[in-house]
Amino acid sequence: MIELVYPVEGTAPEIPSPKAADVENPRAEDAREEWFPVVEPTGEVVGISRRSYCHGGSMVLHPVVHLHILDRQGRLYLQRRALDKDLLPGCWDTAVGGHVAYGEHIMEALYRESGEELGFTEYNPVHICTYIFESARERELVSVFAAVGSSFVLRPDPSELMDGRFWTREEIVANMGNGTFTPNFESEYRAVSKQLYALL
Repeated sequence: MIELVYPVEGTAPEIPSPKAADVENPRAEDAREEWFPVVEPTGEVVGISRRSYCHGGSMVLHPVVHLHILDRQGRLYLQRRALDKDLLPGCWDTAVGGHVAYGEHIMEALYRESGEELGFTEYNPVHICTYIFESARERELVSVFAAVGSSFVLRPDPSELMDGRFWTREEIVANMGNGTFTPNFESEYRAVSKQLYALL
């Protein structure tokens, strides 16, 4: 598993560099915006950037975490993205997915995201892989984990997602490529499904 390595002293430089006018007259919305680490593929943190910049076509590499949740019958839990999401609203996606905030480490972000989205913190994650995902708007360093169990209690937060349920392998395969799922979920599922089901 790749670990994030932050600068020993101080904060990494802001990307892009702030303009003098922005420093002197910050906008109110700037204080509310999320800040992400900008990383090298090795996990070295080389900068800090706003969410809007990371998602706005800059293609700076920023870390995210994904958690696949399997029950003992081999069904995979998926979440349906809220309609107010800035990317792919209403599509079904990995059970838990979220960005690593600046200053966090991978495992901290994983448990924070699973707690926020599903009220789910009592599990032992297995690291599956880490890879770079690239879309037309962003580049992500994705750390993929799985949790397998028979008595997980999942409580979806309606402010985070629209819905959530377990899907059989057959249901997933039947809906691939028709717009039901996010492109990221589909590509990741193809890449890691054998490793996921091998955990059963």
